[in-house]
Amino acid sequence: MGYYVSVNNVNIYVEDLNPDADKAILFLHGWPGDHNLFEYQFDTLPRMGYRCIGMDTRGFGNSDKPYSGYDYNTLSDDVRGVVEALGLRDFTLLGHSTGGAMAIRYMGRHKGYGVKKLVLVAAAAPSLIKRPNFPYGADESAILGLIEETLNDRPQMLRNFGNDFFYQHITQAFSDWFFMLGLKAAGWATAEVSRTWIREVLFSDLEAIAVPTLIMQGRHDKIVPFSLSEIQQQMIKDSVLVPFEFAGHGVFYDQRDDFNNVLATFIES
Repeated sequence: MGYYVSVNNVNIYVEDLNPDADKAILFLHGWPGDHNLFEYQFDTLPRMGYRCIGMDTRGFGNSDKPYSGYDYNTLSDDVRGVVEALGLRDFTLLGHSTGGAMAIRYMGRHKGYGVKKLVLVAAAAPSLIKRPNFPYGADESAILGLIEETLNDRPQMLRNFGNDFFYQHITQAFSDWFFMLGLKAAGWATAEVSRTWIREVLFSDLEAIAVPTLIMQGRHDKIVPFSLSEIQQQMIKDSVLVPFEFAGHGVFYDQRDDFNNVLATFIES
């Protein structure tokens, strides 16, 4: 069931499956897709008794596409608005890539409001780019190049990005589907979120996390270096890192059965 939640004068699209279930998971997707990236979780987890809620980040998917508001503070405020509108309590917050960064800022800025457990999947944190005294992540020049590609030939950028997203073989039809998800976003939103990767860091937010946390990432991730997950595990007190040996950035598809089982086991523990 899909509907809209108005947050800060922006209509956020929410897909809400199995709403009567006792245990809820709120999914925050990565750049540049939308909630449909978790299709193979939504196919399975509701049948296992979970309420699965996928929200489209502003500027992406079916949500409104304002020209501003793509900093982590505003994006985490959008999450808070959805949580309050749905009356979520004791839920699991799951964020992938940029969605993971949003989840981490939510835990710091909103003190983990309503969250019982946290799941970070290839999260772009504490910094997606290398900085002084932080020799991990991508070179800033690579992100600037991605922004330039976005503003000059976004379809080709999306095609190139999709080629690096998965480790397992995907069909041409699946590749085209992933490409179309990226096209649903606004060009300006796609570029502005990329600029946020450069502007913001999440060190203090990671240290503020005080709930059990599961960290999952593919060993062959070409988008977010695996070392970032290891740093997250070191900085979050009550956390466990589960590497996926046959997955890339799209671990939730590359090893979807393993991913779903590890997630369910963590929620039930």
